[in-house]
Amino acid sequence: MKIDPATRSAAWQTQSVLMNYPDDHFAEHLPTLRRVAAALPRPLGAPLGLFLSHVDAVGREDLAAAYVATFDHRKRFSPYLTYFAYGDTRKRGVALLRFKQAYRAAGLDLSDDELPDHLAVVLEFAASGDAETGLRLLTEHRAGLEVMRLGLHETGSPWRHVLDSVSATLPALKGSESDAVARLVAEGPPEEEVGLAPYAPSQYAPSQYAPSQNAPAHHTAPQLLPDPRMPDPLEASR
Repeated sequence: MKIDPATRSAAWQTQSVLMNYPDDHFAEHLPTLRRVAAALPRPLGAPLGLFLSHVDAVGREDLAAAYVATFDHRKRFSPYLTYFAYGDTRKRGVALLRFKQAYRAAGLDLSDDELPDHLAVVLEFAASGDAETGLRLLTEHRAGLEVMRLGLHETGSPWRHVLDSVSATLPALKGSESDAVARLVAEGPPEEEVGLAPYAPSQYAPSQYAPSQNAPAHHTAPQLLPDPRMPDPLEASR
């Protein structure tokens, strides 16, 4: 499915809000989210409509409790994309720094309350920060997203609909990515308990950001640090 940039950005923005914790202001966004979801192409908007119907049925408090039970207490559904590829290993620190670098290069200042690889943060960045780099970050972690999506479907979680919509904005899984999905399902993420603080402090990267006052009006695509899984991802993508 070919998606024009404006449509994909609208989908990512909506998905970002729905992948965030539903706080006290969540209800204020619902009318806009419903309008956007209804206007999106069916593969993107229909799943979001199903999720929003569930929101109407259960209410914010029950939705918030389910969010915590799903994403905070079960690593299988970790919203932090680098966890699926690296687990708690040294390489995850390098991967987190790549996200931080991408945001800074796009002229965005980050607050200090969340790691930069949270799916909601990456979707927000892709929607309003730098679409090309955001798409690249999401695509690099396509296997982890698919594992999360499959797991949410297995448990009947309402967030499966949001992941269906996210998946529809990304390239189809390739052979190597399908192999990675199979491995993650069978074995789970790598297990090297080293602690991430020396490599990527949890304070450096957030889920909320604003354009830097010193950021130029136009910028070139950020050049990311090498992905720990590949010698030169920039060359590999050409």
